[in-house]
Amino acid sequence: MHFGKNNGLRIIQASWHPYSRTHIGILSSDMVFRLYDLSSDFNKPEQEYYLEVIESNRYRNMTSSCPMAFSFGGEHLWDRFTVFILFSDGLIYILCPVVPFGSIFTWDCLVEIYEDANVFGLKSLNKKAVSNSWFAVNWLEATFPELPNKSTTMNNMPDGLISRPYSPMDASLTLQGPLRAFSYPPNEIPHDTDFNGWAVGLLYNLIGKDSILVIAWTNGQLQIEALADEVQPVWNTNTSPRLHVDSHGYTTRISMICESLYHSNHEISGVVWLGYPPSLLTLSTVDLTLSNTTISLYSDPSVPERIFCVHNEGIDSIILQFLPFSNSNSTTNETKPMKPTTVYPILDGCNGVYGFIAIMDSFGNLQVICITPLYDCFILDLKRWNQPLLLPIDIITNSKFSSLSNTGVLKLINGEILTGPKGVIVPESSSLLDLRVDSTEGQSALHRYTKLFQKHYANYAHKVYFELKQHGNHLKTILEEHHTRLQDANFILSNVEARHTSIHKRVNAAIQGFMILEQRLHNLRNLPGMKRKCLSKSEREFKNQLDRFASFELDAFHSSIESMNKRARRYIYSTRSSPTTSSRANLNYIDTKRRNQMMSLDNYADQLKLSLEKLSLVNSENSIKVKAIERALQKHEIDQK
Repeated sequence: MHFGKNNGLRIIQASWHPYSRTHIGILSSDMVFRLYDLSSDFNKPEQEYYLEVIESNRYRNMTSSCPMAFSFGGEHLWDRFTVFILFSDGLIYILCPVVPFGSIFTWDCLVEIYEDANVFGLKSLNKKAVSNSWFAVNWLEATFPELPNKSTTMNNMPDGLISRPYSPMDASLTLQGPLRAFSYPPNEIPHDTDFNGWAVGLLYNLIGKDSILVIAWTNGQLQIEALADEVQPVWNTNTSPRLHVDSHGYTTRISMICESLYHSNHEISGVVWLGYPPSLLTLSTVDLTLSNTTISLYSDPSVPERIFCVHNEGIDSIILQFLPFSNSNSTTNETKPMKPTTVYPILDGCNGVYGFIAIMDSFGNLQVICITPLYDCFILDLKRWNQPLLLPIDIITNSKFSSLSNTGVLKLINGEILTGPKGVIVPESSSLLDLRVDSTEGQSALHRYTKLFQKHYANYAHKVYFELKQHGNHLKTILEEHHTRLQDANFILSNVEARHTSIHKRVNAAIQGFMILEQRLHNLRNLPGMKRKCLSKSEREFKNQLDRFASFELDAFHSSIESMNKRARRYIYSTRSSPTTSSRANLNYIDTKRRNQMMSLDNYADQLKLSLEKLSLVNSENSIKVKAIERALQKHEIDQK
């Protein structure tokens, strides 16, 4: 699209979106702001906003209304959904809300602006404010469907919400602006007579409670403004957007025409959600005494009050000493006295910078990396903005050596000193063998080499001595800092070594305990019970029979034997005892009767003896069987063990 043949388009600025890893915003010369999602489609933009500037009572040609730069907003209310667009005449317009599809935003910030729109907008007595806030609430609820969920509490609160594609069907975004200065009288456009040339750079920077806008002009002047009011979204119901929907009914692309609405200053009142653009509060104007130059603006990730200005003459650091909202005391409604903005040149004499980036390390220190037109890469360590490390460093590109400037500022070490002497004098040994010291040729050669040595090496040594002498204090500071870091590193290493010894002992003890447990496990595995095997089906049936026989039949045998023994003992005792009579007359009768009884008893005793012999035989056989069963049970138990 931008590099086709005969299309006349060129990219004015391209910048990554701060809330997405794959979205990039591009401002082109056809006054269209496009947002691309490089993870889905490289050729077609995800969102297109055609900028139409309409200004009443003022003639605007193509050169005065040409967009020159843009900047995404920061983490402050609706600023995170805002795109600030700078035109060549220094006027700033805003688009709000603009959000990449699938970007992530924190829950707290969304709840804050959602409640603000419901409380101060929908409950307002002004119909226009209610209409604007109604669009904002609908946009928030459609873009972040989790917001209107009443069941969300502090326990189940999500960390972040993912934005969904959404745009009203009957309304397009309004190009709000231009942002006018708060101190100017009504119906007067600021900055037309104060600045010559045209605006070339724009930077948005959030410092505490203040939203700062920095505008760079071609004449080397910087215009630093602060937003006096909050940014709020505004829609225009006169134009409808063009939505591209896929087969599943999801919005994939949005295109809309964004027209500006003219507002005079006397229309702006204190009522919120009326759709008027926020006012600008002029903080300061910085003149860098440059002419017809290109200026790039960068923010400092470590110190928000510091802004880096890169131009053709080098790099300058601009520090804001006064912030209207951050420096004010809300309890006493007092504002600290306004201090002037300070400028510190960091890099001079480099004839421009091709590349620039500011990186903050893990220690909180800032490192500035830049590339000069001579393809030299410089890394500058900027720790604190109020230390002399921010004083200008001069890059000497010519062959002349220059010492300190009139301001007493430290210079960067000359490149000639870093590269060494220009020529290395190595006389040929073959040409010196034929010469003698006392001869004329030898003295002439010695004199020539002495002059060459003095010319190349002596002057270089003087330069090195002078540079080291001038940078002695600075180098001493660096060495002290390195020694301090070395001591800290040694202290950390000693702690690590001490902990390593204790950890090593604990590991050895753990290994020893593991070996003991492993030996115990081995011993337990060798126990007899561990080698038992499951009984087969026939063995289980035989065991059941033995258990049944032992529990019932053996007890019956024992009880029968005991009863028979008792009966035998009782009978033997009765046979041995004889009765006594007092009458001798009955003796013969008794003897006769006893003889008859004895004969019958002898017959009964013989039968009883025969039965006892049979019973003893049965008992002995049963005892043999019981012993055999007991031996079988003992053998079976031993086999199982």
